[in-house]
Amino acid sequence: MRWITRDSVIRCDHDGRVSNQPSQRWVTLAGVPALVADDPLGRPVAACPNYGATVKPCTKTEPVAVGYSHWIRVDGRPVVLSHLEGFTDGSPPGQVTYRVRDPRQRFVGADR
Repeated sequence: MRWITRDSVIRCDHDGRVSNQPSQRWVTLAGVPALVADDPLGRPVAACPNYGATVKPCTKTEPVAVGYSHWIRVDGRPVVLSHLEGFTDGSPPGQVTYRVRDPRQRFVGADR
């Protein structure tokens, strides 16, 4: 597993882009801030193509289900790892997930 940074690619099941907004800036990988808990929570999802009369596109992320390190912390908060997964607010409710598609860094890895 790899650490997740601001530049990592996180997408919903429909291929909408999750906006990575790091809440800390002092731990970086090649100059890019690492994400820590709760960074993926409540982030905007852009360009989700899942829409229609009775369909809600993904617009934000819900709480993380898995993806935080059990051992590595930054300022007391677990780092986000590449096995990240959680739900979005898109329809059908409680079934659309977001996941890491590309960590965009190959330098730093970790076991859960």
